[in-house]
Amino acid sequence: MSDLMTYVYGVTRADDALADRVAALEGVVGAPVHLVPGGDGLVLVASQVPAEDFREQTLRRRLEDLDWLTEVARAHHGVVEAVAAYTTVLPLRLATVYLDDARAREVLDSGRELFADRLARLSGHVEWGVKVYVDPSAAPETPPAPTEAELSPGRSYLRGRRQQQRVRDTVHEAAQRAASGIEAAGRAYATERARHRVQQGTLAEAAGENVVNDAYLVPLESGEAFRAEVARAADGLAGVRIEITGPWAPYSFAMASEETGGDAAGAGP
Repeated sequence: MSDLMTYVYGVTRADDALADRVAALEGVVGAPVHLVPGGDGLVLVASQVPAEDFREQTLRRRLEDLDWLTEVARAHHGVVEAVAAYTTVLPLRLATVYLDDARAREVLDSGRELFADRLARLSGHVEWGVKVYVDPSAAPETPPAPTEAELSPGRSYLRGRRQQQRVRDTVHEAAQRAASGIEAAGRAYATERARHRVQQGTLAEAAGENVVNDAYLVPLESGEAFRAEVARAADGLAGVRIEITGPWAPYSFAMASEETGGDAAGAGP
């Protein structure tokens, strides 16, 4: 078995200048980037990576190492974004690997109609990420009634808990209004929407509770109008915050893992 495997970042169309552009990139584990040509003008953007790190069983263990995973994800994203800045690219999932270039070319050729269709759909579009957070502590509290001091400790505690719940309910209702405004912006400017699971635990680094985690596929010329409209969706809504990221290569609208036929387990984008 070869000591090297083929790591694939994405699919794009051949271009006279593309090979020179990708040759200047540094990919996963510092490997140089090259093109694997297929039929109908399609090419894979790829690197050679050590098989000892990317065979299926080893890779599954490696993906549990957050430091290693972060390093690979950063390099993967860097290559995809560099190609996307030049031309339309169909990003593949993190850690999509094949036994060699020949096997990668087989997968490209067998799925060329699907790849070509996806590339055509993504042409001239970028991805924008939109998250909505609620933070009841940032919402103004109703001042206590004048009789608050006369309440017993137990009744005072219950009154405080009811007030906290009212604030929480009010903030979540406001977040629903913000989400409705964001969806309206999506209908006006985006061609597709992808809904992701809300972030929790170690993924939820931002303040507040993440209640919406969506991605929108937006034409390049509509990007700034979409961003501005989404940002306005939280105007006047205390305790609600919108986070907008992008524009990105359209990871959320590319390929499902079962469509890429990798020889080892891939990770999510």
